Amino acid sequence: MRSRLDTTVRRWAWPVGLLAVLALAATLRVHDLAARGTWDADQGHDMLVLRALVADGVAPLLGPPTSIGDFHHGALYYYLLSPAALVGGGDPAVVVGEIALLGIVAVGLVAALARQIAGVAAGIAAGVIMAVSASAVDESTFLWNPNLVAFSSALAVSAAWRAWATGRSGWWIVAAAGQAITMQCHILGWTLLVPLVAFLVADARRRHGSERRGVIAAGIGGLILIAASYLPLLASELQTGFREARSAIAFLAGGGQAAAPEPILRVVFVSLRIVAWPLTGLLTDALAAGVLAAIGAGALLAWRVRVAPAPERQLVRWIAATIAWSFLVLGLGVSSLAYVTPLPVDHYHAFLDPLVILAVGFGVAGLWHLAGGAPRVGNGLAIAGRVAAAAVVLALVAWNLTHEPPPVARDGGYPAALAAAQRIAGTVGSMPGTIVSLPQFKAPDAYLYPLDRVGLAIDGRTTDLVGRRALVILCDDLFVDDCGGPAEDAAAGPRSRLADRFPPAPGRTISVYLSTAP
Repeated sequence: MRSRLDTTVRRWAWPVGLLAVLALAATLRVHDLAARGTWDADQGHDMLVLRALVADGVAPLLGPPTSIGDFHHGALYYYLLSPAALVGGGDPAVVVGEIALLGIVAVGLVAALARQIAGVAAGIAAGVIMAVSASAVDESTFLWNPNLVAFSSALAVSAAWRAWATGRSGWWIVAAAGQAITMQCHILGWTLLVPLVAFLVADARRRHGSERRGVIAAGIGGLILIAASYLPLLASELQTGFREARSAIAFLAGGGQAAAPEPILRVVFVSLRIVAWPLTGLLTDALAAGVLAAIGAGALLAWRVRVAPAPERQLVRWIAATIAWSFLVLGLGVSSLAYVTPLPVDHYHAFLDPLVILAVGFGVAGLWHLAGGAPRVGNGLAIAGRVAAAAVVLALVAWNLTHEPPPVARDGGYPAALAAAQRIAGTVGSMPGTIVSLPQFKAPDAYLYPLDRVGLAIDGRTTDLVGRRALVILCDDLFVDDCGGPAEDAAAGPRSRLADRFPPAPGRTISVYLSTAP
């Protein structure tokens, strides 16, 4: 009877555990989607592009602009979100809902891969850690192109392992699709391509005959698929005289970003930042916890590299090599990661989040089964291992559950922007007008999109006031010291009067001027 009960428990442990993990991930992600995510110029710009795509049939050839240099991410990001934009009728909460759903799928992919390789304990541990990760939850609850890369890289790695483990070369095509999304959603996603190609080459070398030819064919097909995802970019380049390429070359030729600390210090800091991000969040917000989590994760990964049995050893070594490669590439090549600024950059390396969490999941499972291969040691080691495994998971769960993003974003999210647009409409009425931003390099799209939705005839792409009776000035005090002062008066000019001024969100000021010209 006891044997039958044990068999039943083992049979149902994983399905029930996976459902519980997915339910936890959904619970933390899908509430308050309307107001939970930040709403700024990037989010307004994305919704303007999505609305033009689904409502007007204007197909984007470029993705969102990068924060460095005068070039763009990939347009595939917009096409991936277009179904939600179409169904939602322009409601950003529906688009964010798709992002949240993909975040939940990412949790499932990581949990399933960990379980397939190292058993139920690894699957549950990795799934729970990713489900509660405050960084992963945050990435699932607002509109921004890097927020899809954790899903896409989890898909790429899971498919690559399936190709390796099953011998079915078609999975390499799926891996290429995931990698294409990763590279399109953020330009730094190419960093993962090199380790995936190395994985594919290793798979081809260990096979013979038709199996090897199948892997090679799948690899070529995958590269063609990735190249095809850049066809919109090619169309844009042909129309603009290769403007994107020229901008990227000019950026690199000009020395790229500002000077950064010494290379060794840079690599160390960026490495800690990358590992800490999915476990405890921004390194400098919780330095002690972040360093401890990064060192602990590194120790668990190094341990599994040395002692893990096959097939875990094969994947864990690839994970270790991929993370080390990324440390060097991002630490030496992306100097902005060596600084902490008010502008977010941690999402730039989110394609590594699934790998970091897999490494911890494998380590926890190794602790859980510590005495499994050495029964002569006795129960003491087994108990110690299980206590340590539980302590690691509980510590990460407790930390992240107490650092989850709030139900309402600091800036009030889209509802606050919509309320501001309605207030502007009440002041301007039917007057045609324009909206400008201070500083000028920051687009006014955060409010241009809701202004358009409320039906106001406001243009955000020109500062020409000819024929326009209203001027809306959006000022961001992160960049401008005198919001509501001389900078705005100079922008408005002498032939206008201030009709309204209010803060739509902390750190922002909106001023509405009406023309006094006859």
